[in-house]
Amino acid sequence: MAYLISDDCTACGSCIDECPVEAISEGDIYKIDPDACTDCGSCADVCPVEAIHPA
Repeated sequence: MAYLISDDCTACGSCIDECPVEAISEGDIYKIDPDACTDCGSCADVCPVEAIHPA
C-alpha cells in the first residue's frame, strides 16, 4: 500500500528529502509513485499540513 498526497498539499518540499526511494515528484500538488513507494511513512511524518496518508 502506497501513501497518497491529498489536495491539501502546499508543495512545500518537506517530504521530498525524506523519501528514501525518491518516489515523490514535484508539482502544484506533489505525487507519490505507488510502484516505488515502500510504505515507510517518512513523508507523512514530516508533512506540516498532514496532506499525506496511507492509501
